[in-house]
Order: sequence, then structure tokens, then C-alpha cells
Amino acid sequence: MLQTENALFTIVMVLYFAAMILYFLFIAVKKDRLATAAAAVQTAGLVLHTAALVCRGIGAGRLPLTNQYEFATSFAWGLCLVSLVFIWRFKFPMLGAFAAPVIFLVIGYAAMQSREVRELMPALRSNWLGFHVSTAIISYGAFGVSFVLSIIFLLRGSMRDQGFWDKHVPSREKLDLISYRSVSLGLLFLTFTIVTGAIWAERAWGSYWSWDPKETWSLVTWIVYAVYLHLRLRRGWRGQAAAWFAVVGFVCVMFTYVGVNTFLPGIHSYA
Repeated sequence: MLQTENALFTIVMVLYFAAMILYFLFIAVKKDRLATAAAAVQTAGLVLHTAALVCRGIGAGRLPLTNQYEFATSFAWGLCLVSLVFIWRFKFPMLGAFAAPVIFLVIGYAAMQSREVRELMPALRSNWLGFHVSTAIISYGAFGVSFVLSIIFLLRGSMRDQGFWDKHVPSREKLDLISYRSVSLGLLFLTFTIVTGAIWAERAWGSYWSWDPKETWSLVTWIVYAVYLHLRLRRGWRGQAAAWFAVVGFVCVMFTYVGVNTFLPGIHSYA
């Protein structure tokens, strides 16, 4: 099963790369059928990506969510899933053109990690693993989409050929609203991530919170997005300020995932 997973992973990388190129061609050539083809290829990549994760889980005899490689490929899966939901829900193929490079970079990062299957440490042998990590994946995926939407928002005013962009990119007001919904989804699941992690930590180590670097930066990320929602709902923040806030939030997300593991090792160094 692990050999099958390796083969599927390679195919998935090719499909995500192909989708990214098709989206770029869509922008360059301005043909709607290229956007449709790109979304179809991305969807095929998601289906095979799901199959690869299932094969990894069967081959490893556990949920494939316990090391850098497994979380990175699952992160890419979550980002792909959430972006497709927003693409189809809002009929917004241009989102894929900006999301596809991020997806490809994340799965490229996964490809650089060790794929060795190791026996789980005792602390990870818990049913809380699935709840904790799966909510983190959806959360990071939603924050990734809000980041992409914020970049599109910031670029919207300077886009040339307004006829093409007006047809395929929502107004700045709608972009702002969609980004807000994505942040709300991400914060909800990040809350679940932190709560389930605290319960799991108490079961595994006898303490709900130990100020481990990963825990600390997860809290920092939660606070950043909570402030975003507070300023939006209570102070009426909209537009460019909110977009930059979402960009900063995703920088915190990436540091929580990559930076902490690289520079601030702790009890979460395995993921």
C-alpha cells in the first residue's frame, strides 16, 4: 500500500502542477474552457490525493497525520478541498489561479520530507489524534484560502483589462465578504484544534497547557484572527485593512507550522 501511495503522490503532484499551468493559461489566453479544465484537473488531483492518504493510512496501520510529511500532504489536501468548495460555491475559477501555486508549494514541501513510517510514540496512540489534526488541516486550509482571497482583493484595483477581470473576479466588497467567511471557518476549526489538543495533552502528559512553542504560536494565530473578527464585527473594519490583517494571520499560520518545527523544536517536533 505504501508503494501505491508513493505512486499516487507523484501523480497528484503532476496534476496539481498541470492545474496551476492551466489556470495561468486561462489568465493569459482568456478562454473560459481552460478554467473549467483546470478546475477538473484540480478535482481529479484531490480525488487521487484522498486515495493516496487512504493508502498511507492502511499501509501505516494508523491515521496518516503524525509527522511532517503526513501533515504537509494533508495540509495541501485541505487547502485544495476548501479552495474547490469556494470555487464551485461562488463560481470563482480565478481563485484557483491564485490558490494552485500555494497548493503546489505545500505539497512540494511535503515531497522534501521523509516518508519513512515509524512506530508511534505512546503519547500519539490516542483517538484524539484524528480530531485534533483533522481540525487543524481544515483550519489551515480555510486560512490559506482567506490569504489567497486577500491577495486578490489587494490586486483587484490594479488589474488591467477590466472586462476580463470584472467577469471572473467578484467585486472588492464580495471578495472581502468571502474572505471573512473563510476566516470565520478557519477560526472555528482552529478553536476545535486547540481545545482537542488541550484535552489530549492532559491525557498524555497530565497538563492541559505547557507553553510548548507550537501551542504558543497556535494561540498567537488564534488571537490574530480573533482580533480580525472583533475589529470587523465591532468596529466595522472592511477592505484593505482587513485584507492585510488576513495576510498577517496566514504568515502566523505558516510560522506555526514550518517555522516552529524548524527553529523552535518542542514536544510537537514530530508534526
